[in-house]
Amino acid sequence: MIKTDVVIIGAGPVGLFAVHQLGIKGLKSEVIDNLDRAGGQCIELYPDKPIYDIAGIPQCTGEELTKNLLEQIKPFKTNFHFNERVQEIKNEGNNWVVKTSQNKVFTSPNIIIAGGVGSFEPRKLSVKDAEKYEGKNIFYSVSDKKKFRDKKISIFGGGDSALDWALELSKVAKVTLIHRRDEFRGAPHTLSEIQKEGKVDIKTKYQLSSIKGDNNIKSIGLKSNDGKEIDIQTDYILSFFGLIMKLGPISEWGLNMDKKTIKVNTENFETNKKGIFAIGDICSYPGKLKLILSGFHEGALASVECFKRARPNEKYRFEFTTSSKDIQARLGIKNK
Repeated sequence: MIKTDVVIIGAGPVGLFAVHQLGIKGLKSEVIDNLDRAGGQCIELYPDKPIYDIAGIPQCTGEELTKNLLEQIKPFKTNFHFNERVQEIKNEGNNWVVKTSQNKVFTSPNIIIAGGVGSFEPRKLSVKDAEKYEGKNIFYSVSDKKKFRDKKISIFGGGDSALDWALELSKVAKVTLIHRRDEFRGAPHTLSEIQKEGKVDIKTKYQLSSIKGDNNIKSIGLKSNDGKEIDIQTDYILSFFGLIMKLGPISEWGLNMDKKTIKVNTENFETNKKGIFAIGDICSYPGKLKLILSGFHEGALASVECFKRARPNEKYRFEFTTSSKDIQARLGIKNK
């Protein structure tokens, strides 16, 4: 059995920053994630896509943000348990006992759920032969945009991911953006940029009807809402029809669920279960904004209550990192 101050479920940006906030308070964390690496949605869905709303950083990618957060928590020597899912939790006195899919058992007074939207997978294309080309010519996320340089790309979808990648990849490739409606759900500013640049061929009221090729895709068939059919040459298909969210066992833990999110208070982001907190996209409260920076704030406040539960005989004293010698020592900063 592994004893720790806090078990964090989820190794996305919000979970990683929670490690930092706990670490500077002297608390030890164990992090569990069902993915094979840290980064969560930032790594799985948009590692190469620019992020513009992290305070003090004009622009970074999901991969860069993850690397910086991992570098920030290096001094705390945190243990990560990847490719594992929390299967079961139970209360024993003032502690929670957590069991994973790999039969690891943790005991801790605190659990922080930072699992984003839970386990997720893309909505896949249902057209014939699509599965044959998945991971080769058909992708549901972009991990390396260099492979698309000077290629013909067909992007399907009408949300932010489809618009963002159409704009980004049009700088290096020939892009066709295909959507089943005239109206797009993504940011109007991005659509305006795409239209202004004029590099993207936009086809609306069309859906994918067929895929043609041998070892690789050669072309695709599109069918319009009024029955018109056209073929276009393409090397790659990028499909952004959203994700299927799966909460998994979390939904069975007796938490105060609101659809696929967990209700929390805004004082310390505790759920209806003492010692279980939820931060990031998984939590809900009046005025909630699903932004990474909001998750950072939530993690900072949750860490204070975690300290009180993990160190009941110590008084919590707020200190600034710039002036606290204790915090600087934990971060490995030598005082002059």
